[in-house]
Amino acid sequence: MITLWGSPQRFCDGVTRRGFLKVGAFGAGLSLAGLLRAQALASSQPGTGTRPKSAIMVYLPGGPSHMDMWDLKPDAPTEFRGEFNPIATNVPGVSICEHFPMQARMFDRLAVVRSIVSVDEHSDSLVMTGYPERINRVAGHPSFGAVMSRLRGDSLADVPPFVSLRGMSRGTDPGFLGVSHRPFTPSGPGLDNLKLAGGVDAHRVSDRRKLLDYFDDVRRDIDASGTMSGMDSFTSRAFDMVASGAVHRALDPSKEEPRVRDRYKGIEQFLTARRLIEAGVGCVTLAYGGWDTHSQNFVQLKRQLPELDRGICNLVQDLDARGILDDTVLVVWGEFGRTPKINNTQGGRDHWAPVMSALVAGGGLKMGQAIGTTTARGERPKDRPVTASQVLATIYGAMGIDPNMTFPNGAGRPTHILEDREPIRELV
Repeated sequence: MITLWGSPQRFCDGVTRRGFLKVGAFGAGLSLAGLLRAQALASSQPGTGTRPKSAIMVYLPGGPSHMDMWDLKPDAPTEFRGEFNPIATNVPGVSICEHFPMQARMFDRLAVVRSIVSVDEHSDSLVMTGYPERINRVAGHPSFGAVMSRLRGDSLADVPPFVSLRGMSRGTDPGFLGVSHRPFTPSGPGLDNLKLAGGVDAHRVSDRRKLLDYFDDVRRDIDASGTMSGMDSFTSRAFDMVASGAVHRALDPSKEEPRVRDRYKGIEQFLTARRLIEAGVGCVTLAYGGWDTHSQNFVQLKRQLPELDRGICNLVQDLDARGILDDTVLVVWGEFGRTPKINNTQGGRDHWAPVMSALVAGGGLKMGQAIGTTTARGERPKDRPVTASQVLATIYGAMGIDPNMTFPNGAGRPTHILEDREPIRELV
C-alpha cells in the first residue's frame, strides 16, 4: 500500500522515493536525476554532428623520461643517452625507443610532440586543465573532461559525459564549472549504483516507474506552475542510465571475446576506455604505471614501456577497426620530463620541467610526424617550443570546441578555458 501524503513516501518493497532516485555516485552526494538537472541548467551548447567527438586522456603519473621513450639521443655522451637504443619507425626520419616496437610499426597513425615546456610540479593539473596546480588552487580552472561535460552533457541520455578510471584528482576537477561536471568514477558505489537493486528485474522496474509517474502526476497537479513537468525528464534520464545498463556493460570486460581480453591482459584500463568511448562517453581519463624514476630508471622502464606500447597500439587499432578513430583523440603524457643526465648513484633520472614529450593519435589530426626537436642532450627545446595549454587547445579544436571560449568563473567574470590558445599548426 502507498501513502500519498506524509513523509517519507515508500514503495511496496520498502524503498523510499528519495532512495529510489539516488541511483548514481556522481559526486557530492547528488542523486543522478539531480546531477542531470544541474548539467542541463549549466549547459548552453549541445554537441554537433552525427557522432559527437570523444577524447581519451592517458596520464603517466610521476613524469616519464622523454629521453628513453620518444626522444632518444644515441649520439649524446653515455651519461645522457642511457641504456636504450632507437629503432626506426615506418615514417622516414622518425625513430623511437626499442621498447616501442608496436608503435614503430604503425607510427603513420601516431604523432609525437617533443618540445613541450612544463613546470616542476607533481600534479596532473597542467596537462588536464592547462594551468599548474599552484594557480588552480585559487583560480579553479576546469579540467578538459569537465568542459566536455559542460558542453556535451546532454548528448546521450544513458551515459555520463565524463568518466575517470583513476578517481578524482586536481586534473579531473570541474573548478568553477561546478560539481555537476565532476567525472563519474566507476569504482565501489559508483559501479554498484549502475546495477539494478538486488532482486529488481525489468518487470519490477517497469512497475516502479509507473508508481513514480503516478507520484509525479499528483505533484504536477499540485504545482500548477509547470515546474514538476520540467523535472520529470531528468528523472526519466536517471532511470534510463541505470535501466539501459550501457555504462555498466562497458565496464564489464567479460562482454569481450577471450582473444580480445588476452590482448589487453595487464592493461585492462585501455580496453575499458575503448568500451566507454564506444558506449558514447565524451571523455575518459586513465592513469598507467609509475614514472617517478629517481632510481632504477631503466629497470622500471624495461617493465613498463612494452606494456604501454601494447596499450597504446591495441587501443588505436581497435578504434580504427571500429571506424571511430577519426572521432576520438588520444593523448598520452605525464607532468614533466626527466633529467637528461643520469644521476650518479642510483641509475635514475630526476625531475626535468624544461622539456617533455607527448604522444597524440586520432581525432582527424595529421599523423605520422614528430613535432619539435630538443638540443643534442635533450635538455630543452631546440625549436618549436610549445606549452601544455597549446596541446589542449589542439585537442579542443579536434573536438569541435573553440579554445577561445569563456565561462563565468566563481566571481561571474568571463574566463578563458586556456591561456595559450594557439593550436599546434602541424597537427591541424
